[in-house]
Amino acid sequence: MTLAVRVPEELSARVPVEQRGRGLDRDSVRMLVSRGAEVAHHAFTELPLLLRAGDLLVVNTSATLAAAVDGWTGHARVVVHFSTRGDDGRWAVELREPDGRGTTRARAGGPAGREVCLPGGVRLVLEEPLSGRSERLWWARVSGPGVPGLLREYGRPVRYAYTERDQPLSAYQTVFALPSADGTGSAEMPSAARPFTARLVAELVSRGVQFAPVTLHTGVASAEAHEPPYPERFAVPEASARLINAVRAGGGRVVAVGTTAVRAVESAVGADGAVRARAGWTDLVVTPERGVRVVDGLLTGLHEPEASHLLLLEAVAGRVAIERGYRAALQGRYLWHEFGDVHLVLR
Repeated sequence: MTLAVRVPEELSARVPVEQRGRGLDRDSVRMLVSRGAEVAHHAFTELPLLLRAGDLLVVNTSATLAAAVDGWTGHARVVVHFSTRGDDGRWAVELREPDGRGTTRARAGGPAGREVCLPGGVRLVLEEPLSGRSERLWWARVSGPGVPGLLREYGRPVRYAYTERDQPLSAYQTVFALPSADGTGSAEMPSAARPFTARLVAELVSRGVQFAPVTLHTGVASAEAHEPPYPERFAVPEASARLINAVRAGGGRVVAVGTTAVRAVESAVGADGAVRARAGWTDLVVTPERGVRVVDGLLTGLHEPEASHLLLLEAVAGRVAIERGYRAALQGRYLWHEFGDVHLVLR
């Protein structure tokens, strides 16, 4: 699926919504709702009115890491984006160049053996590309006490050029985020959940909407190349699997909060259609051909219309709904990216 969509620069959300005016909170964003050929415009705070008692929201509990760290390779300054921790202790990393505006631009990652000096006397050595299809991400070994401690002391959130300024890590944590025992998490915020506040969650619960937590640690996306997603670490707990199955059996709708939640729960469904507790790595890419077996709807942010994201949306809601939704978002001057407005698609 391809959409000839160009997002005007002025529609990029440059700061979090709560910084745009007095009295605004995270839930003060707009929400486009697509259902088949119908498109409607709502405030996000109206979500409890659009869901029914017995519906279920699947939410990603992965915490966002301060995954960007300044370093040097030779005489050149670089910014290292820590993406994913491997089972062997190595980390998948992306090397970027500072652009002089507080953000970064793409640069070549290799060759193997390249050494990067990081704060605190830490050394990082590139070993091999993560994938044969791209040399953007490399497996690297890091000396010293450990990457989680390095990120806590010297890291900052990954930031892209459309944002206005650095934000504290708290601006990138969702209300559902839980620190992991081993210090791992997401290199980029699972941003679809950002508009939720404790107040809104309480209202949803009071109306009979349930929540199923899952975890999927997101890696660093490609801002330039629009690559398909890499394998990511995920977990669907036993209690969440049982709840999802019960809601489906009872006629409720399973609505994923973010494409990460779709990837996690669809990676845990068996050939018989039942969801089971699973943990490990998923390389699932959800496409219209594969379809979705569990999810009835998706709450997602508005992002650049790159292929894998659009294919997942189309798998959930169909091509007509997504095409009309994107056109309506542009015509309605919705704001895009992680600090922007949201899109609820229902089958």
